[in-house]
Amino acid sequence: MHRRSLIAAPLLLLASRALGQGEGAAPAAPGAAAASPSRAAVPSPAATASPPPDRAAALTPILDRAAALEPLRTVLVSRNGAPLVARGYSGGRVDRPANIKSASKSIVSALVGIAIDKGVLQGTGQKIAPLLRADLPENPDPRLDDITIGHLLSMQAGLERTSGPFYGRWIASPNWVRAALNRPFADTPGGAMLYSTGSTHLLSAILTRATGRPTLALARDWLGAVEGFSIANWERDPQGIHFGGNQMAMRPTSLLAFAELYRRGGRNAAGARIVPEAWIAESWRARTASRFTGDVYGYGWFTREMAGSPAHYGWGYGGQMLYVAPAQGVSMVMTSTVDAPSGRTGHRDDLHALAADLLAALG
Repeated sequence: MHRRSLIAAPLLLLASRALGQGEGAAPAAPGAAAASPSRAAVPSPAATASPPPDRAAALTPILDRAAALEPLRTVLVSRNGAPLVARGYSGGRVDRPANIKSASKSIVSALVGIAIDKGVLQGTGQKIAPLLRADLPENPDPRLDDITIGHLLSMQAGLERTSGPFYGRWIASPNWVRAALNRPFADTPGGAMLYSTGSTHLLSAILTRATGRPTLALARDWLGAVEGFSIANWERDPQGIHFGGNQMAMRPTSLLAFAELYRRGGRNAAGARIVPEAWIAESWRARTASRFTGDVYGYGWFTREMAGSPAHYGWGYGGQMLYVAPAQGVSMVMTSTVDAPSGRTGHRDDLHALAADLLAALG
């Protein structure tokens, strides 16, 4: 039996799930239409409360069937701040650091939002060329002058991607920032979505050069007041810039703490403001869409409909996922092995189906 059919086995009183996909290495077959809100609403933090016992119990058979997903290693679920699930599979542990891959792009987005709020950066319309002048090509394409911080966040820089088939050559280069800026243009800035880790790496370089501090130090400082949040390790490029949008090690519990920060509208559990609420709304606002799946994309977050409401998610290679479903008050994290692309294998779709089933069970 196909893995997805195991997850999709009928469960009494569960609503039909909303299926979908995220950015991948190869085009997928056309699927359900993605949610496309013009602006994402950020709800006020809800009081901590557990769901009715029958709703919580309904998660157990779904999670039991999830054991059929071979790459899956952990699943964590909380609702309105109350932890409901912290389960490991095939030796996975929720308290052991995992490489969250491109799910770290959502964290880089948060750091940019905080930097703007602090006045370190001017805003999303700020041009990047003056910030990265030392690494521009000798005879730069004039379109480099048009790229903004917002374009990097929404994957609309127009530069040819550094991800997918271009990734190996890019990270083999002696200067990743310079190599990303030297890519030929595949579209105009502000045009189609071109998913590229090079774009978020440029953001990491901008944060470091604007502050004079490593991006990891900024994350530990600016997000350190989030209860349970920590970054165990984060790789650097040859110049010492932390790898924006990849190779970040976090415990799944720490990633859930970050998801909870966004569910609470940018405040920690004590009520202190960490990320501007307006920045979260801007990050979840649909700005473009994946050409592979149709899911809309904002600033470091995808959005799709699940269980009848918008769910915002970050996605990393292999199946490293964080989900925030504001209408249901639910945050979820799933980690997987990192030895195969989840888009191409169908594992990403299995995780979306699992997330949708969990949300439907919680009602």
